[in-house]
Amino acid sequence: MSAPPPPYQNQPPQQPYGYPQQPYGQQQPPQPYGQQPQQYPYPQQQGGPQQQGGPQRPPQRQASPLRGLITAVIVLAVFGGGAWYVWNYNTDPNGGKAKAEASASARAEENKKYAPQTGDCIDMQGTADAPRPLVVDCGSPQAEYKTGERLDGGGRKCGPQYDTSIVYSGARFRSGNYTLCFTKV
Repeated sequence: MSAPPPPYQNQPPQQPYGYPQQPYGQQQPPQPYGQQPQQYPYPQQQGGPQQQGGPQRPPQRQASPLRGLITAVIVLAVFGGGAWYVWNYNTDPNGGKAKAEASASARAEENKKYAPQTGDCIDMQGTADAPRPLVVDCGSPQAEYKTGERLDGGGRKCGPQYDTSIVYSGARFRSGNYTLCFTKV
């Protein structure tokens, strides 16, 4: 009489507790009947592998005073450099804030040349579609027109006593919409 075949003959035998298991989805090659499973490489006690004091941690470094000193010097250098830059920007007469103020005043002075006030003489520059009045001395040969009146508001017309006008409108001009009236010099 022969021994009956083991149940589930196509499946590998189950590994006892404590032996390494195959990852999910991977099959272990079938072992012939009666062969012992691989031995676990660690010493065994009853109930599974022996744990000795839990997982090992790497040794922690001791903070050295030199490392702290280097960090402090770097931090002080960064903050000191930033403070020096701000101080220099605000106090240097040849740079930083002084340059910004000088360029702003130069732009304002340049813009005054093209913003005539009542009584100023101008030389009309630009094109017929985009005239640009340049303020000049009234005794110079460049003086073509004299600024007469400024009419605030959009769509205003100069009176018959004026020879020409320029209408300023739109968001480009901070003072809003206005018309400048001119007479010939």
